[in-house]
Amino acid sequence: MIQRRTRFGGHLLRSFRDASSSSSSKIGGYFGLASQTSTSLQQACVSTNRDAEFANLEWDNLGFGMVPTDYMYIMKCSKGESFEHGQLCHFGNIELSPAAGVLNYGQGAYEGTKAYKKEDGRLLLFRPDQNAIRLKNSAERMCMPSPSIDQFVDALKQTVLANKRWVPPPGKGSLYIRPLIMGSGEILGLSAAPEYTFLIYVSPVGNYFKEGLAPLNLYVEEEFDRASRGGTGGVKSITNYAPGLKALTRAKNRGFSDVLYLDSMNKKNLEEVSSCNIFVVKGNSISTPATNGTILAGITRKSIVDIARDHGYQVEEGTITVDELIHADEVFCTGTAVGVAPVGSITYQGKRMEFKTGAQAVSQQLYMTLEGIKKGVIEDKKGWIVEIG
Repeated sequence: MIQRRTRFGGHLLRSFRDASSSSSSKIGGYFGLASQTSTSLQQACVSTNRDAEFANLEWDNLGFGMVPTDYMYIMKCSKGESFEHGQLCHFGNIELSPAAGVLNYGQGAYEGTKAYKKEDGRLLLFRPDQNAIRLKNSAERMCMPSPSIDQFVDALKQTVLANKRWVPPPGKGSLYIRPLIMGSGEILGLSAAPEYTFLIYVSPVGNYFKEGLAPLNLYVEEEFDRASRGGTGGVKSITNYAPGLKALTRAKNRGFSDVLYLDSMNKKNLEEVSSCNIFVVKGNSISTPATNGTILAGITRKSIVDIARDHGYQVEEGTITVDELIHADEVFCTGTAVGVAPVGSITYQGKRMEFKTGAQAVSQQLYMTLEGIKKGVIEDKKGWIVEIG
């Protein structure tokens, strides 16, 4: 039986596993991987007897759930200092003090991105520098240090390469990558934690929604707010999401896919769906709510804006009232986890509005272009793709 524990004590990470002494010596070699090149990292992965091309999974039945993989990446620093050297260690549970800042005061932020495998076996990341920038903004808002862009991207590369057998075959899904920063140090009174941990773990995933690529049915939430002016709605704070579970659970129990939030001040302007941005299509015009501090600046959102303009659409970022939905031809959502998801209907104050979906929809055209770029099928003319192996 395998047991995995990683203790967050001092600056040395230790992994414990019930294995032979020879396996233990190989595992120990992983503590020096942070400074290795991609080539030597790949060779080190082979030395751990995890050289099968793919893990033993039912790739055709992937959903969006946690699948434990081989390795995670951890880097630590103290308050007032900078992140310097990180390490790969076996994926497993971590130990935190009950007084850790993240547990008591929610001091944490996270990101989400994906890796794809091409037919020739090469691995691709999509705009990881944008995730690094957004995580830095989130960390600053939550009074935490953050890795540099180069540190962040290098950590992603190391983690994906170490877990390369978990990247789904082409067309079967992607490797979801979850970087996060948390206040791991002990703090009793309300204050910034004295120590911080940057961590990356991964999981192979399929479609986010149980509907797969089928159109979503959204419910306009009027009782609960997602964010308010001056709050943290514009960053990926860990505190943004659990408060939305009540509205989301209630909507799903009523048969809806997700909830669409309105602004907290006027209760009439579209903001976001629970975990993704929203777009509205009317003729040749595509509109999306402006990122004004309460709406997360999605990287998929930003990419779709550029792709839509390349396709000749007029894209506007501004205020969209809920009443305007009745005149829309199409509605769709975007996000790292969801990709580009068509919306079949939105229910507001008991009235159901339906929208165009299908192969000829604008959202499908944009989806095919975006996915083609991500997977290396369509030429990347914007420098968005980072190849890592």
